Amino acid sequence: MAEQCFLEAESRIGRGKSTARRLRREADKVPGVIYGGGRDPVAVAVEVRLLSKAMEQQAFFSQIIRLSIDGKSEQAVLRDLQRHPANEKVLHLDFMRIRADRAIQISVPLRFLNEDNCVGVRQSGGNISHNLIEVEISCLPADLPEFLEVDVENLDMGQTVHLSDLALPEGVSIVALSGEEHDTPVVSIQAPRGGMEEDEEMELGEEELLEGEEETPSEAEDSAESGENDA
Repeated sequence: MAEQCFLEAESRIGRGKSTARRLRREADKVPGVIYGGGRDPVAVAVEVRLLSKAMEQQAFFSQIIRLSIDGKSEQAVLRDLQRHPANEKVLHLDFMRIRADRAIQISVPLRFLNEDNCVGVRQSGGNISHNLIEVEISCLPADLPEFLEVDVENLDMGQTVHLSDLALPEGVSIVALSGEEHDTPVVSIQAPRGGMEEDEEMELGEEELLEGEEETPSEAEDSAESGENDA
C-alpha cells in the first residue's frame, strides 16, 4: 500500500450554487462533500493553496487521502473533481469515505517499463501505442497499489498486452474483467504510419519519374524530325 496523502479541510454550512460561488470568490476555498461509509454526507471546504499543494502528488488522484476535517481525521478517496471548462480551475470536490473491511473501486495509473529496450521498437522499427494509461481496480484499502506495472521489453511488432495479461498484486482485481469479460488492449507495437506501402509508392513514383526523364530526349528528337519533314 502506498503512502497516504494528507489534506486539511473544514466543515461548511449552507449549500447551493450561490453559496459555492461566494466561497470560491471571497474565501479562496473550494467547496466539496464527503459521503459514504454508512454515515451522512458532510459539506466541506478546502483552501485553494492547500489543495494545489496536494494535487502536485499524482497519488492524490488514485490513493487513500487522510482528510482532516475540523481536526478530525477521516480516510477517503477522491471520487470526482470538477473543473471550470475554460480555465481548469477546480470548482468542486467529491470524497468518499472508506472502511478497512470493504473493497473499493478506484482507477490507478499504469507504469510502462523498458520502453527504450522494447524488441518491437529496437529490432523492427515499430511504435509503442498506449491504449490505456490507467485502469479501474477493486481491492481492500490495505491492498491498494500505487500503480500497476506493464513490462514491454519482450513485446514484438504486432503484439498486444491486454488487461488479462497484467500482473496484479494479491487481493487486487480488474473491474472490467469481472462478470462479462471486456479484455481491453493496454499497449501494442504498431508499424510506422504508412509503413512499407508508403515506401513502395515512393519507389514506384521515382521509377515513373526516371522513365519520364529517359523518354524526354527521344520525344524531342521525334519532334525535331517531324519539323524537318514538314519543312
